This record gives sequence, C-alpha cells and structure tokens, in this order.
Amino acid sequence: MKRTQKENLIKGFFCLPASLSIFFLLGIVIVLFKEGLPIFKVTSLKEFLFGKFWYPTYEPPEFGILPLILGSFLVTFGALVISVPLGVAGAIYISEVASPKIKESIKPVIELLAGIPSVVYGFFGMVIVAPQVAKIFDLAVGLNAFTASLILGIMAIPTITSISEDAISAVPKKFKEASYALGANKWETILRVILPAAGGGITTAVILGMARVYGETMTVLMVAGGAAVIPRSFFEPVRTMTATIAAEMGEAVAGSTHFYALFAIAIVLFVITLSFNILADILSQRFRKRLG
Repeated sequence: MKRTQKENLIKGFFCLPASLSIFFLLGIVIVLFKEGLPIFKVTSLKEFLFGKFWYPTYEPPEFGILPLILGSFLVTFGALVISVPLGVAGAIYISEVASPKIKESIKPVIELLAGIPSVVYGFFGMVIVAPQVAKIFDLAVGLNAFTASLILGIMAIPTITSISEDAISAVPKKFKEASYALGANKWETILRVILPAAGGGITTAVILGMARVYGETMTVLMVAGGAAVIPRSFFEPVRTMTATIAAEMGEAVAGSTHFYALFAIAIVLFVITLSFNILADILSQRFRKRLG
C-alpha cells in the first residue's frame, strides 16, 4: 500500500469518530427540541421562564422555572466564590512557586479529585458536610444552597487549577525576564505581569468551571435540599434545573405536559451551557492570539 493511501486511510479512521460526534450532537438537539417545544402550546415562553411556581402535577399545572434557574445560578455563584480563588492560587503555586518535585506530587492529586464520581461528592456532602453546616449555623437542616455551593466549589477546583496552570505556564519567559530586569521581585512579577498576561486563559478556566458546576446533577440532587422555591439566602433549600430533570423524569408520563416541560428545561440548560462553552472558546482564541 502506498504512503498516500495509508495517510488517507488514517485520516478516514480519525474522521469517523469526529463525524459521529457531530451526528450524535445533532441527534440530541433534534430530540430535545422535538420533545420540549410542545409545552409552549400549554404555556407561553414568558410564563415558562419567569413563572414563580413549579407545580407540574397540580390541576391546573404551573410550569414556571424561575426558581430552578435562580437556584442553579445561586449554587453556581457560591461554588465560584470558593473555587476561583483556591483554583487560581493553586495554579500560581504549581506553575511559579513549587519545586519540580512538589509539582509532580500535586498535579496527580488534582487530577484524582477531577476523577472522583459526583455521587461520591454528593454522599460525602450529605453524610458529613450537611450535618456540620446545620450544627455550625444552627439550622434545622444542612441540605441547602450553601452546602451545595461548598461541595460544587471543591469539584470545580481541579478544572480551574488545571486550565489556569496551563495558561500561566504558556506566558512567554521574556515577560518575566523583562519584569525582573526592571527591578520587580517574584510576587510583583506574578501579580502585575504573569496574571494579566494569562488573564484570557484564566477567564476561560473560570467559565469552564462554571459550566461544570452549572451542569452538575447528582451532587445538587443529594445536598441542595430539593425545594423548588425562589431562594432568599444561601441557607435555604433550593432545586436546580438538572436536579429537577433527574428527580422527575422517571415519574413523568411520556407525552404528558410534565414530560414536555422537563425536556423544555433541558433546552434551557443546553442553551446556557452552550453559551458558556462558546464564550470560553472565544476567550481562549483571543488568549492564543495575544501570546502568539
């Protein structure tokens, strides 16, 4: 077989999985919209997105997902408050401070955290963290937005740390050398030169961490409390969109308005998560051009 034929064969082999990925993505989108759009024959888009009550089995039913959207954003915001400082600080330490030996020890641990199943985090939060939160803050129950934010924040740290570390390591050495030549010390160089230069990559890491948290299902289902109400504080039970789909899809009758409403929630979740990923990709491309 000629070399050109072999290359074409290899290209075709690797092209097949990529084509299948596109095919499966299109299939998912088609199914989501096919099963989700019929709900808008029963309720308007405005009532669906901004309605304050989620009572899909009542008579008449109410399909307002505003409490679910706010619950999702609340736990995501809380998780970012925890994960962003710790994740970026960890990336700075690994890239600029730690010795090669320590760096080799820390990176596998971070990767191990990323590989732990979400149900394990959820079980840990439900059994260990929630009772302590209830005890410390004198609450009736520890399953609330604060506990969910705490666990999700820990889950997002590996993503933010890993991508931020790559961005910091990609900063050209000439930037650091120029800073040292002007008399800046190590920490001044890190804070005023390296971090601004890696800002696009760090922002991308934060957005991808946000998408990771926003799309999490099992953990929030176990530790957020599951109350579909508009949250007034971090210490109240909440329910996210992902947890609602996971908790109710098994009970919804196929072809019912409840069934269609759950698929419509999936459409909203898909659009929000897709927006996060597109924004991260745009920032990542700008970051590469900036350093290129």
